[in-house]
Amino acid sequence: MRADAVMLSYDEPRAGLLHTRLERVLGVKVKRLHGVVGMRRAYCLAAEVVDTDELLLADGDFVIDAAFDLRTVTPLADGVSMRVWRARNPLNGLVYGYGGLKLIRRSALRQLGEAVDVLAALPGRTEFAAEIAGTTRIDQSAYHAWKAGFRECAMLTRGSEYGMSDQETAARIATWTEVAEGEFASYAVAGARQGVEFAHEAAGDPALFDRLNDPAWLRARFDDQALTG
Repeated sequence: MRADAVMLSYDEPRAGLLHTRLERVLGVKVKRLHGVVGMRRAYCLAAEVVDTDELLLADGDFVIDAAFDLRTVTPLADGVSMRVWRARNPLNGLVYGYGGLKLIRRSALRQLGEAVDVLAALPGRTEFAAEIAGTTRIDQSAYHAWKAGFRECAMLTRGSEYGMSDQETAARIATWTEVAEGEFASYAVAGARQGVEFAHEAAGDPALFDRLNDPAWLRARFDDQALTG
């Protein structure tokens, strides 16, 4: 199948290197959207920079496995808007869709609804591939590790928008908040614990919960926690 590829990056320190790697492994030109404010806006723009009906989408911290073979990727089935390949978390060992490579129907991005976990608002179904496509390098700085834990555990605590069971959600929160090794591991754990607290703080306040997608607010929250934590 033919699908254009796009990397969405914002401020990830290694995004340039990972973009080069993505092109080398996929063997195709990968378009890049960088520094777009607003995640929903970035995803919507991704639909406009491609020429194919389906597009591969990678985040600016995604390290694609060298063995990933674009030639084995099949088109999305009818009724499916997105396929997600799993990614490894280098700090806590979790392997699931968080930070993974995505294949998305262009028309679905143009009908994107409203959700804090933006791609959960795609029309149609999401399917999860068993294959591990790479690693999500959330450990590029103290801030990025903290932000990853904070956002993910806030959203998991509020409730998965992908039909995850309560038991699986609880297990993932427990791992995020208790397990981590490597550089910036303590920041990921601290962010995860603060994300759980924030989800309770923002319960019933959609406007506050929406701040999870506000880069300036997240950075200020991190700076405040670093000073007071």
